[in-house]
Amino acid sequence: MSTQNDRKLLDEVREIMRLHHYSIHTERTYCDWIKKYIQFHKMRSRDDLQDGEAKIEAFLTHLAVNKDIAPATQNQAMNALVFLYKKVLKTQLDKEINAVRASRKTNVPVVMTREETARVLSLINGTPQLAAKLMYGSGLRISEAIRLRVQDIDYQMKTLIVRSGKGDKDRVTTFPASIIPFLQAHLEKVKVIHTEDLAKGHGAVYLPHALARKYPNADKKWQWQYVFPARTLSKDPRSGVIRRHHVDPSVLNKAIKMAVQAAGLHKKISAHTFRHSFATHLLQRGTDIRTIQALLGHNDVSTTMIYTHILNQGGHGVFSPLDDLDVL
Repeated sequence: MSTQNDRKLLDEVREIMRLHHYSIHTERTYCDWIKKYIQFHKMRSRDDLQDGEAKIEAFLTHLAVNKDIAPATQNQAMNALVFLYKKVLKTQLDKEINAVRASRKTNVPVVMTREETARVLSLINGTPQLAAKLMYGSGLRISEAIRLRVQDIDYQMKTLIVRSGKGDKDRVTTFPASIIPFLQAHLEKVKVIHTEDLAKGHGAVYLPHALARKYPNADKKWQWQYVFPARTLSKDPRSGVIRRHHVDPSVLNKAIKMAVQAAGLHKKISAHTFRHSFATHLLQRGTDIRTIQALLGHNDVSTTMIYTHILNQGGHGVFSPLDDLDVL
């Protein structure tokens, strides 16, 4: 498919995704998969998209066999291509798609000890430290932390509401009281920035379409502002509106990486490690697995059970026989 035709097709994909209110992240992901699909089959025109079932099957098999991708990633590619054919091309996929399935691996998550967590957090400065403390203290994903709004924090109830988390679900999780004075001081600075933005004719924040229609003037209200706003204004890639978005995740990831190196830790620690550590440390304190499942927002308790494997130190709680020998 030529570059020009490819661009037109992807423009059509974006237009329809926006019509159905898909997030900008999903839009970019789907477009990336569709582009890889077109390149894999060396398509040059829309006619090459015909016989979709066989071509999707070949592409998904290629991903599983040659790229060794995870099952969730293969499903993501499948969803993007089904969207392309059904929603954009208006073509039904009636035949079976029997692609080789990506093998499911049981990966035990990397977890920091309480001491390691404290050391890493102490070596992060400013806003990234505050965000990292919330990821650990409330079990947040990095995407959930940076999208947090002022009104989502309840200081009195010591709870935090995660809006449109994974699976587009809301949930309530715990909120660390120790962070309150630091967060309030941070928000005082954010409010000054917001007031200055308003004075310059800006100050509106992004709201999902349904909320923007329901509350037409809410985008400039303080309670809807991001807790962790970006340092500069930027143009919305969809509407073209100039406004202040939330902080980019790369800012937090870079700060965490530098802190881990400074701490001298050799574990593969990322922003998500704080969430894993949150769950594991709650288990160590005796919190029941169902409560942790709810706080993390897992659909199935089996997903949460992975943390019990970490807790059973020494391999299912079994001590090595070498430790019983009197050998120096």
